[in-house]
Amino acid sequence: QGVRTQPYLMGGHGGGRMRIGWVGVGVMGRHMAGHLMAAGHELSVFSRTASKCAPLVEAGARLASSPMDAAYGADAVFTMVGAPSDVEQVTLGGGGVLEALEPGSLLIDCTTSTPSLAQRVAAAAAGKGVLALDAPVSGGDVGAEAASLSIMCGGSDEAMGGSGYLLDLLGSRVLHMGPAGAGQHTKMCNQILAANNMLGVCESLRYASAAGLDADAVVRAVGAGAAGSWAMNNLGHKVVANDFAPGFMIEHMAKDLGIAVSEAERLGLELPGLANARRLYDALLAAGHGRDGTQALVLALDSPTNPAVSPC
Repeated sequence: QGVRTQPYLMGGHGGGRMRIGWVGVGVMGRHMAGHLMAAGHELSVFSRTASKCAPLVEAGARLASSPMDAAYGADAVFTMVGAPSDVEQVTLGGGGVLEALEPGSLLIDCTTSTPSLAQRVAAAAAGKGVLALDAPVSGGDVGAEAASLSIMCGGSDEAMGGSGYLLDLLGSRVLHMGPAGAGQHTKMCNQILAANNMLGVCESLRYASAAGLDADAVVRAVGAGAAGSWAMNNLGHKVVANDFAPGFMIEHMAKDLGIAVSEAERLGLELPGLANARRLYDALLAAGHGRDGTQALVLALDSPTNPAVSPC
């Protein structure tokens, strides 16, 4: 654990051509699925909005009619959907992937979800002889497109070993964090940091503007120093330009922070930074900014009645 995975040998595949099902084609999922195809794997893809699958289908993927259809005959299935309820539906529900997956196959969920659901999915999968891994990712659309994601994995050693070759096609750092649910707990650590870092970026750049500084120059100066961060270097210029095109949407961050708050409460923790970030993102969500990128958090600072935000 804690070491980048190595290519695996499973069922004679040895890193060769595999049949893969992919469920959920969003901003990040489309790039991730594309990397698997580019490596020569055979892909069946499903999305509730079939048009999102069009680029993958044009590249040679088969369009599946349901999650179960995507999983028929698959050596491995990836799910990357919006919310824990979606994960439950496409894995454990009627017409879900576990109704089709065969013993020895892999189920890899890259959705940010709850640790308890990850444990339920792993248990249900084990009952069918399927190896399950919760493998949420970090790096946004930039990391998904560049195959440089950080992937945080929870599951058995066998599941991790079986999934490593595929995950190495999607990320530059793939770590086994512990048993089922550990990947999701690690992602909560990530989201607590990401939300507070984004708030720091927005406050810093609003200060820069108020002080009469060239805010873009501030991004370059600060981004190269000890206070630099992924958020500053990748999203700082967007904050300055009021460019709120999403790499990671506010509605997803708000969902993730809700999970983090619930888990922190369950663990008996009081995390004021997390609570404040959630309050601000929830305000943006209520004001209709759910489909904007997380850098739109700056809007929560533009009102004298913070955290009230400007309506769409």
